[in-house]
Amino acid sequence: EDEPDIRELAQIALQGIGGFTLNVCSSGIEAVETSPAFQPDLVLLDVMMPGMDGIETLQKLQELSSLRDTPVIFMTAKAQPEEVEHYLSLGAAGVITKPFDPITLPDEIREIWNHRH
Repeated sequence: EDEPDIRELAQIALQGIGGFTLNVCSSGIEAVETSPAFQPDLVLLDVMMPGMDGIETLQKLQELSSLRDTPVIFMTAKAQPEEVEHYLSLGAAGVITKPFDPITLPDEIREIWNHRH
């Protein structure tokens, strides 16, 4: 997520409410550079980011052998049915629509995770 306020809100929700351990990145480039060392169980990506957008970031992560099978969930305000289908066809595990509810965000992520596993 490139928007600091949204990134902070998601971080508070996921760590404080959900108990997740996070590696928070402010750009797709940063995510691609730091994820191999962090080895996330799941990646949560904004679709619309400057520079490298979420789709390109997903593709770059899929090129890394250590992250090829790591589930990716997109967060986006662009969530028309055809857009969601496109994200899923690219390999996304799910899509969460923005604006999101910080209270239910951890449960939404767990639901996508459980559905995938």
